[in-house]
Amino acid sequence: MRLNRSVPDIRVFMFCIFLLLPGMTAAEEQKVIYTLEKSIGEAMSKSWRLRTKQEKIDQANFLRDQAKTEFLPKLGMSYGYTRQSEERKTSFMGAQVPVSPKDNFQWRGSLTQPVFTGFALTSSYRLAELGIDLSETNLELEKLDLAARVKEAYFNILVADKAVEVAQKEVESLTSNVKVARSFFNVGMIPINDLLKAEVELANAEQNLVKAKNAAMLSRSAFNTILVRPIDEPVALEDILTYRPEKGDYESYLKTAFDARPEIKVLDINILQADQQIRLAKSKRYPEIALTYDYIKEGDTLDVSGSPYHDANRWETMAVLSWTFWEWGKTNYSVSEKESAKKELMQTKSSLEDSIRLEIKDALLALELAEKNIPTTGKAVEQAEENLRVNEERYKAQVTTITEVLDAQALLTRARVTYYSALYDHNLAKARLERAIGAY
Repeated sequence: MRLNRSVPDIRVFMFCIFLLLPGMTAAEEQKVIYTLEKSIGEAMSKSWRLRTKQEKIDQANFLRDQAKTEFLPKLGMSYGYTRQSEERKTSFMGAQVPVSPKDNFQWRGSLTQPVFTGFALTSSYRLAELGIDLSETNLELEKLDLAARVKEAYFNILVADKAVEVAQKEVESLTSNVKVARSFFNVGMIPINDLLKAEVELANAEQNLVKAKNAAMLSRSAFNTILVRPIDEPVALEDILTYRPEKGDYESYLKTAFDARPEIKVLDINILQADQQIRLAKSKRYPEIALTYDYIKEGDTLDVSGSPYHDANRWETMAVLSWTFWEWGKTNYSVSEKESAKKELMQTKSSLEDSIRLEIKDALLALELAEKNIPTTGKAVEQAEENLRVNEERYKAQVTTITEVLDAQALLTRARVTYYSALYDHNLAKARLERAIGAY
């Protein structure tokens, strides 16, 4: 009997577990904490932009393969039919002798092998190889930009959460002050305008809390968009909004940037491409040489099986030299245009290097400012907290007014916001410095 009772009980227990499992799984998924490294890694694996850059690499490889085929012989064929108004004849010993029928069918198979093209083929192939290098470097550049966007979105969430925390603490503190003010008003210790002041400040704080929560939600949506996640997916982040002193000097950062920045590598590749473009333009100054081989079948019927006037098949081979040696300076103008384009790229590189110098300097100054502000603003928070505590105690003892308490609360809120803003500026400046030197 006991065994019979236990069977339904076990079934009910298993059924309950089955119902609870989906909820437990969802809860576990929501508890996943995203670190900065995990966030960057997920963005790298899902980014649509990176996928398009990878397609560009594939396209560049196909272009290289196309250029390679230009070195190989080309095979072709043609089939033609010619109808003449009459048989072609020639005079032979006073008589007209036919030499060609009215109907003539010809099939031609041809092979062409380039021998010399004025270095045009080698230049085109080298350009295609550089195209692969360029596409791969552009992929690295997109990764660098993506990592910077992830970092900024990550820190935006952290500072938005701190803003919610500050607003929540302000609401809690003002709620307590309103309760105290109402109890004093009920016993006639303060006028009604003091109570109204406290209630108005509480209403403003509650409105600010709603705004802060909305900003936090929006920052999460932006983060999810970058990581290609559902826009309203919950996000929990590791809190790294802390002060971490940066060690390094301007010259070492600058050297790292010049060695690692993909933008500089892109321009270096562009300059190499310009060299090949110049060489390609100069190839027009040389003749082109090619070898051809043709196998020909002719006849006066569709099967090109010969006729009384010519053999059924024959072959011929030729060495062909072609040279357009005068085009009124067109080649020289083309070469000059390519050389000018190379000079433009070199000047663009110099301008980019100047921009990188300024970018690194700006990031270092922002770091320096944040590092100076963090201790100061942190101390200001401690002082503002103590100031509020003293004023609340004085108000409870009725030796000060509600205005002093509200002013102290507003001062504390501003101090906290300033402190977290300094932390945000510090971390964002570090992220921008990393981007400036070409690091993730």
